[in-house]
Amino acid sequence: MPKAIHGFCDDTLGDHDAVALAALVESGELQISEILEASIARAHQVDPHLHAIVEHCSEQSLERSGGDSSGPFAGVPTFIKDMNDLIGLPTRYGSAAYEGAQAATRNDPVVQQMIDLGFVPLGKTTMPEFGLICSAEPAEGLGEPTRNPWNTGHGVGGSSSGSAALVAAGVVPIAHAADGGGSIRIPAGSCGLVGLKPSRGRIIPSRMLAKQPIVFATDGIVSRSVRDTAHFYEHIERLNRKPELEPIGSVTSPIKQKLRIAVVTESLGGIQIDQPTRKAIEQTMLLLEGLGHTVELIPIPAPESMRMDFVNMWSASAYITRKSGGKSLDPCFDSTRLTPVVDGLANDFLKKILKIPGTYWRLRKAHSDWARNFTEIDVVMTPCVSHLTPEIGYLSEGLDYETLFPRVMTWACFTGLANATGGPSISLPLGHDSESNLPIGVLFNANHGKERLLLELAYQLEEAQPWKKLWE
Repeated sequence: MPKAIHGFCDDTLGDHDAVALAALVESGELQISEILEASIARAHQVDPHLHAIVEHCSEQSLERSGGDSSGPFAGVPTFIKDMNDLIGLPTRYGSAAYEGAQAATRNDPVVQQMIDLGFVPLGKTTMPEFGLICSAEPAEGLGEPTRNPWNTGHGVGGSSSGSAALVAAGVVPIAHAADGGGSIRIPAGSCGLVGLKPSRGRIIPSRMLAKQPIVFATDGIVSRSVRDTAHFYEHIERLNRKPELEPIGSVTSPIKQKLRIAVVTESLGGIQIDQPTRKAIEQTMLLLEGLGHTVELIPIPAPESMRMDFVNMWSASAYITRKSGGKSLDPCFDSTRLTPVVDGLANDFLKKILKIPGTYWRLRKAHSDWARNFTEIDVVMTPCVSHLTPEIGYLSEGLDYETLFPRVMTWACFTGLANATGGPSISLPLGHDSESNLPIGVLFNANHGKERLLLELAYQLEEAQPWKKLWE
């Protein structure tokens, strides 16, 4: 079995989370330059093995920081997924079609918010083309696949692939991510991290996501601790309060109330989960019951039509990108260099175009339909994905569409529910397969605006069953 790769050591970063690092900076026990230098050293150590970074700006960031920063995450190093503009670096959206992209001259609003909180970006991370599949494995000749720090023979999930790899490997405690069908939660689950997809509208839209006909995708982060994720959303909310959503506020302790938790083990389409995943779900059910919660197995509370409606939205996104990628994102766009999966999805859209109005109508209605589920339950728990994170090559973007896309649909068959309905959803690293040394994520979904409830539950589960550590 390939060995694990990480940068954890007895240096300035240690195994601190972002909240701890910011507190050490505020107290004067650590200098920002020390933290950044340690993070840069770790990046140079692990990235030749993981291939998670597409662009570095570490030296410039170190120089710009000048040892000074402000905000609740002052001086905390991070990386930005290669779908959002960061001054001085090109944005290529994980695609060879943007090979000629020029360096950005302004920060994306989402990136600027992270900088305003005190984060110091050190570069851009890998992703599959436009985030349309769930593993960053370029076709042969277009780059190296992003590998899992726990087992480098496997991928990391996606589409926030490089971000998850770097956080799991200890290069940074938090990294930018985004989720349009599981792209925060799937790599979090694959890499032993916490990954929260917030409620629809909770975070300001990035440039790439601002024109969605239905708001499926949202930005966010991946982290190693519930505390970091809670702290991030508390302060993002202070920058951009959404009065139509229940406030998150400061979440610092486990939930006290007993919850009614519905458990789903079979996805839309009747896809079955593998034995390691089933074991993780069963163990989590026992853990929840031991904590006093009521746990009950139920069928998935969503219509079968949602599965194909979600695919239709994917297809529409691919078609729009192929048709107007130069106008909407960057004039250097070369559509002849798109991957087979993007072309395949775009071509499928043309076959289904008459079904799109019905798709839009049903998906807009899904928001209110989902909310009605929470009259009798508080949380819906599911696997994050259907089986262990695949070996490198299984989800390669070099595969033909007819082979690759069914594999994507089979593996990532649970996470899209929260994107379609708009509710919050968090992946927690509650399972682990000892044979492959791979983490297994468990997903918790709640009603709109209930991030606070999910974070309090996450605190309780983290306290009751601390996450397995890569460096131990």
